[in-house]
Amino acid sequence: MTAIATGTAPRFLDGMESDDYHAHHALGSSSLKTLATRTPAHFVWERENPKTSDAFDLGTVAHSLILEQDESGVAVLQVRDKRSKAWKEFDADTRAEGKIPLTGAEWDRVTAMRDSVMSHPIARNAFTGHVAERSVFWEKSGVPVKCRPDAWNRGVIVDLKTAVNADPRDFPKKAMDLGYHQSQALYRDGMEALTGDRPRFLFVIVEKEPPHLVSVVELDPDFEALGARLNDQALTIYRECTDTGTWPGYPTPATPLPAPRWADSLTEGILGND
Repeated sequence: MTAIATGTAPRFLDGMESDDYHAHHALGSSSLKTLATRTPAHFVWERENPKTSDAFDLGTVAHSLILEQDESGVAVLQVRDKRSKAWKEFDADTRAEGKIPLTGAEWDRVTAMRDSVMSHPIARNAFTGHVAERSVFWEKSGVPVKCRPDAWNRGVIVDLKTAVNADPRDFPKKAMDLGYHQSQALYRDGMEALTGDRPRFLFVIVEKEPPHLVSVVELDPDFEALGARLNDQALTIYRECTDTGTWPGYPTPATPLPAPRWADSLTEGILGND
């Protein structure tokens, strides 16, 4: 692992390529989430083995269309079956060119998502006149960190999310499961380090399936404070692992593990009914 470098003054880069950003050694929100909620061993594996998937491709294209109005990184093939020889050859050739391959149906889906976002008055305003994907680098607790807000617009950070369900009532669980509260805390820290002001933070959520409904939500201060504590915990773990040169997995329990408390309810109404 890269040794900790100190003395990183807050700075930003507009137009930095995504691959260059992700290759930079500073810790981003995904790394902090893994360190805080999984193990250092998971962190090492994920850093050395970046994930790719169809869902990731669709999200990347949606971001390009909505944030930058850029279709140049996409190639489309009208094919129904991704198991076909035609698709496999197209997929390989397209990725070799540094583009994302989509089927015609996927393209129709992602453009419909874009149109839905830009038809929503608050979301349209958030993604108009903004700076897209500004890469920010600074130092937190002696560790180089980074963030890349989807949009920076008149003192507001806007994060675009694609989801199965954009219902605001379901978003807190989604945010907790995926660590969005950690992302929000880190992004606000970064822009505050850069500008001296702590900006507002909005999530714009668009559904992946028709009718591609859109919602705009915010997390309350207590929710973000939890994310900030997890980020601090992650940085502590990172410093300790860097100092010792060890990146452990799960701890071995020293004593037998008890059953969870809720397990007792499984026997209610069964025992004593003979």
